[in-house]
Parts: sequence; structure tokens; C-alpha cells
Amino acid sequence: MKHLPNILTIARLVLSLLMFAALAVISAQQAPALAPLLIRFAFAAFVIAAVTDFFDGWLARRWQVVSLTGAILDPIADKILVCGAILGLIAVHAPGILIAGGVILFREFAVSALREVLAPRGIKLPVTFLAKTKTTLQLLALGALMVIWFWPVWGVSLPIEQLHAAYITATLGFDVAALVTVWTGVEYGLAARRALKGG
Repeated sequence: MKHLPNILTIARLVLSLLMFAALAVISAQQAPALAPLLIRFAFAAFVIAAVTDFFDGWLARRWQVVSLTGAILDPIADKILVCGAILGLIAVHAPGILIAGGVILFREFAVSALREVLAPRGIKLPVTFLAKTKTTLQLLALGALMVIWFWPVWGVSLPIEQLHAAYITATLGFDVAALVTVWTGVEYGLAARRALKGG
């Protein structure tokens, strides 16, 4: 059982890649007859992967089996899930997420690069509560965007006005997630600057 948290993290990595692959096939229109099935699969993979994001860390702390492997893989799996969902939605031409999505992608890679630069100096940037919150906001907004953008697949009829309003609300939520993401990036940058000056 002590390996379950790491197994969940690896499962999140695999599901994230499969989700992106499904969205990429949809965008390429290589198998239009399979599109509804691929959409359902991509969304299910996203939801399951997002849920494992909570349980792997929670179980590792509860069972006191926090490992170096888990500490390395967990943030990587988070980034692949978020980045895969953003790129997948952009690939299927979901409107209103290109700019906010680009900002989130830039921040994620910038902070990862910052950690790589600081690591040889023995400087660590611990994950903050706000950073965990931004991941939750990102996942909720991306899940809502998937549900609404692929609405016809779910077999429920709603007036187009309601769908439009719901999509606007979801994109606003994604914008908020992007703003929080930027703020956490600024916090990490300031923390790195203080650590370097102190060193």
C-alpha cells in the first residue's frame, strides 16, 4: 500500500497523455465517427486524473510514505495534466482560452526553469497554499470548459443562450485561474530573489 500514492501519480501522468492524445485525434478529424467516444474518454481521463491529484498527496501524508520520487513526479504530473488540457482545448478550437492558457503555460515553465536554476545552489521553493489553490482553480475551470464546449455529446438539450452564458462564465473562471497563476509566479520570483540575496 505504501506505493499507492506514487502509482496514482504515475496513473495521472498516463491519463493526462491519453487525454491529450484523444483531443489531438479529435482536432485532426481523423476519425469523426469516433469523436463522441473520444470526447467522453478525454473528459473521463481528465476528471480521474484531477481526482488523483488530491488523493496521492493526501494518502502519502496520511500513511507517512512521502518519497522523493513522489515529490518529483507530483508537480510534473500536475503540469502535464493542466498543459495537456489547455493545449487539447486549443487544438479543438475552444474559444476564449488562448491568451489565459498561454499565460498559464508560460508561468508553469518559467517557475520550473527557476527551480532548475536554484536547485544547484541548494535553494528550494516550497509549494505554497496559494499555488495549490491555483491548481484547483485551473482544473475546475478546464473541466467546466470541456463540459460546455462538448455539450452536444452529453445528450442533454439546453437553449443556446444558456450554453453561451455558461461558457462565458467558465472562461471568466479560467481567467481568474490565470491571474492567480501569475500571482503565484510573482511570489516564487520574489522568494527566489530574497533567497539569492540572503545567500
